[in-house]
Amino acid sequence: MAVKERVGLVVSDKMDKTVVVVVENRAPHPKYGKIVVRTQRYKAHDEENKCQMGDRVRIQETRPLSRTKRWVVADILSSGTTS
Repeated sequence: MAVKERVGLVVSDKMDKTVVVVVENRAPHPKYGKIVVRTQRYKAHDEENKCQMGDRVRIQETRPLSRTKRWVVADILSSGTTS
């Protein structure tokens, strides 16, 4: 069985060892054909608190870690800070 992975943007890092990642899905509307953007928010485990707001990250599905947390940060693809 393949491991589910998503790539998204960190929008919140206020919790300890947890980040909120927004994943955008762009798909054409089934009837009208216009591109519709749907967003999904995932809470992901970040053990070392390395992720910051604006970072692009890859997350992987894992066992339930809390009531709402079922994903873990696999790696940081790019940093959101320019400093």
